[in-house]
Amino acid sequence: MNTTPDEPAETPIRSRSRAFFAMARGFWTGPSARRAWLLTIVVLAFAFAQIAAQVGINGWNRLFFDALERKDVGAVVTTVSLLPLLLGVASFTMSGLVVSRMLLQVRWREWLTNKLAGWWIADQRYYRLGFLATEHSAPEFRIAEDVRISTEPLVEFAIGLISAAVTALTFAAILWTVAGSITFEVAGRTVFIPAYMAIAAVVYAVVASLAAYFVGRALVGKVADKNETEALFRAEMTRLRENAESIALIKGDADERASVRDTYRNVVVAWMAVVRRQGFLALVLNTNGALFPIVPLLLAAPKYLSGDLSLGAVMQVAAAFSAVQAALIWFVDNFVRLSEWYASVVRVDEFAQTLEEVDIGAIMEDEQQIQLGESDDDAIHIDNLSLAHRNGRIVIDDASIRIEQGEKVLIAGESGTGKSTLIRALAGLWPWGSGRIAFPKNVRYAFVPQKPYMPRGTLKDVLLYPESDAPVTEDVIRAAMARCGLDYMVKRLNEEDDWDRVLSGGERQRVAFCRLLIHRPPIIIMDEATAALDEGSQDSLLSLFEKELAGSTLISVGHRPGLEDFHTRKVTLVRRPAGAHMQSSPLRKSLWKLLANP
Repeated sequence: MNTTPDEPAETPIRSRSRAFFAMARGFWTGPSARRAWLLTIVVLAFAFAQIAAQVGINGWNRLFFDALERKDVGAVVTTVSLLPLLLGVASFTMSGLVVSRMLLQVRWREWLTNKLAGWWIADQRYYRLGFLATEHSAPEFRIAEDVRISTEPLVEFAIGLISAAVTALTFAAILWTVAGSITFEVAGRTVFIPAYMAIAAVVYAVVASLAAYFVGRALVGKVADKNETEALFRAEMTRLRENAESIALIKGDADERASVRDTYRNVVVAWMAVVRRQGFLALVLNTNGALFPIVPLLLAAPKYLSGDLSLGAVMQVAAAFSAVQAALIWFVDNFVRLSEWYASVVRVDEFAQTLEEVDIGAIMEDEQQIQLGESDDDAIHIDNLSLAHRNGRIVIDDASIRIEQGEKVLIAGESGTGKSTLIRALAGLWPWGSGRIAFPKNVRYAFVPQKPYMPRGTLKDVLLYPESDAPVTEDVIRAAMARCGLDYMVKRLNEEDDWDRVLSGGERQRVAFCRLLIHRPPIIIMDEATAALDEGSQDSLLSLFEKELAGSTLISVGHRPGLEDFHTRKVTLVRRPAGAHMQSSPLRKSLWKLLANP
């Protein structure tokens, strides 16, 4: 099936839960399998041990109440003396189950988070996601929160379900053995029900579960909508914080306040839908909670009154009935959490599917793509390159250029002719188009955007980024800072701070030039890298390419006065109806610059 450039290929409908499990089970099949299975076995061992402890306490109930009924002091004392041992075993198994369960949850979440986060970050998918899948917002929320909700409760659900099945079978056998059958007359006819308490427990659980399912099944969609609106609200607040200065300067407080209110109003609407649905479900759950302790006593009363059951047997049967009932209505007790869990599973799988589609082949199946390769010499080759917007409009049409090693090329042109798009294509971030871009083999290259990224850490880490572990001495770093006009910050070299907030636009651009001076990449590509600097500072930093970085190949985009004096060739993008064309011309330093810097 062919698709248009702005329309992703259709993907077959997938079972979200099946797709999620296919991805998440890798924890038990990949390199982490040994740890995963060891933790799983330990968790199951403690779960079964806990059930055994419950059976022991159930038997103790019968011994204790029978001793009370007989008023046998010695038997009471003996029975009570066994209680500390039973409680100790029960407490130990419960604690062991809690600890092992939490370890399994943490490790599984760690594995899935690493998988999704690594997938998201690799090959610039985090960048392309904004172009290709804007409808899936807040990927960080899906990785941080939805992964947690989709893994942590699932471990508890699995333990609960296995425990419920084993508990139901074990205590149903006790009901069958202790309570036996019942015979009674209805309208002159004798009715015989074998294992009546076990059958009653099953029937009661089925009725309660079906009631909860039919009342609460719409809750899944409501919870999913609520989670989506919560994520959008967080994204709105994050956007406000990240653009605080721009908003404050243009006094956009009123508009932003209205936007936040509108976004949160959607959150309230979604929450109210959840509240209404949970209100109906709570009616079923609370009714069940009220009947839960009464039903077994009412069922056992006839046999106790007839003398077929002792008081101890009644208490044992009541406890066993409650255990069977609790096991069989596990679905009812966990319906709300199951809804929350499934909603997060859907969001995690949607995110995983989006990452699959971000891979260019899945989205642009029948389209030509820009080919990135290696050149056979030391030059950069751009051959028959055409760049398009995602909607198909051609920006640059059939451009070819060869940039020799050490050459300094300035890319200029009117706004909208595709200068920044060309930079993205050189970085491998822009797939829409055709042609070929080839860089020299095994040669490092650095990109310098208009707003350089400042990671968290010390100022030294910031200056060494993205090679923070590079073997560079502090003397080299200090010298680079002095050369780039940051010598006044040398004393803060080993301080940690929020440098993204602390540094001004001009300081950030000076940091970027420091990085170039420290790492000395053979190829440097810049996009308006001096836009925040005054002309004198710009000249000082660009003179690096005439001295310290004279051997590096430079490709830069810019339109400020004075840039031509630091380049050897100018490539102008000229707008034409079919897309911009490249015009190349040599550059010489201006007479004023020659006089100022002979």
